Amino acid sequence: MKRDTILFDLDGTLINTNELIIASFLFTLDKHFPEQYNREHILPLMGMPLVETMEQFDKEKVQDLVQTYREHNISHHDELVTEFKGVFETVEELYKKGYKLGIVTTKMRNTVKMGLKLVGLDKFFQTVVTLDDVEKAKPDPEPIQKALALLDSTPERAIMVGDSKYDILAGQNAGTQTAGVAWTIRGNDYLQQFNPDFMLNEMTDLLDVLGER
Repeated sequence: MKRDTILFDLDGTLINTNELIIASFLFTLDKHFPEQYNREHILPLMGMPLVETMEQFDKEKVQDLVQTYREHNISHHDELVTEFKGVFETVEELYKKGYKLGIVTTKMRNTVKMGLKLVGLDKFFQTVVTLDDVEKAKPDPEPIQKALALLDSTPERAIMVGDSKYDILAGQNAGTQTAGVAWTIRGNDYLQQFNPDFMLNEMTDLLDVLGER
């Protein structure tokens, strides 16, 4: 069966928000827990929903931590977010060829819109499933199942593309094929542990996977 539905994670996959995320965490943690945490404490937690991540630091202060993080993240968004090589042309090509394109992310909708608009990708996606839209986040299959329903597609016709174990596991749990991206901040070898069906060295490799070049 032809794969005609491509679901993408956003952060770390389509847009490079790594430095924004790390900077926002470091600012937040240093404000609430001065000089206790550094970059190495943050990297293993990237890809989780923000509330779950903040619970790792202090369950009693979660709302304060989330508020501090979001204020910093939004105010520094446009100066720190960039696009990854090959993303725009690949997504544009798939869009022109009639693929069903969706985003499945653990972010809130307002910052998803900011990121997509900043790099000009907002016109290509027929559906965007955010943390606001689901009961359970990735790696639960619910967000992918919702995206597939909105796109009138099925797992057998879909590939989930992402940079974290949560993306790969969510795709596997939902029954789609999966593609990991080698530019993940955790490293290619780390993502390979979760056995994605494909590894993309750059986004244009997705066109090869789909037989489009």
